[in-house]
Amino acid sequence: MKRIISSPEAPAAIGPYSQAVEANGTVYVSGQLPIDVKTGKFVDGGIKEQTEQALLNIGAILKAAGYSYADVVKTTVLLSDMNNFKEMNEVYAKYFTSECPARAAFQVVKLPLGAMVEIECVAVKG
Repeated sequence: MKRIISSPEAPAAIGPYSQAVEANGTVYVSGQLPIDVKTGKFVDGGIKEQTEQALLNIGAILKAAGYSYADVVKTTVLLSDMNNFKEMNEVYAKYFTSECPARAAFQVVKLPLGAMVEIECVAVKG
């Protein structure tokens, strides 16, 4: 069985996909952009602010599913510029402080809507 997860506290999907899907005790959160749900636009600032917003959006979706950051076992971080890795990591480390999830980070040619960062994750109830 799968369950579609949706939170009004995170931006709506910008295409034909769900914010998240839960299946067999695992939740798969779609890539989150740094969109502020209140304005529908990217947060002001640079990579730190955008990383913070993407992670806040993930948190809202996890909460709607009954999960938390502590349940995250894997993340993927997509960056428009790998030179932003250090600053992204500083913000990321505030959300994952112990027993950190596995992670991959990539530089990509372009992200949707011109974002600097997009983050997806997988969480498991344990």
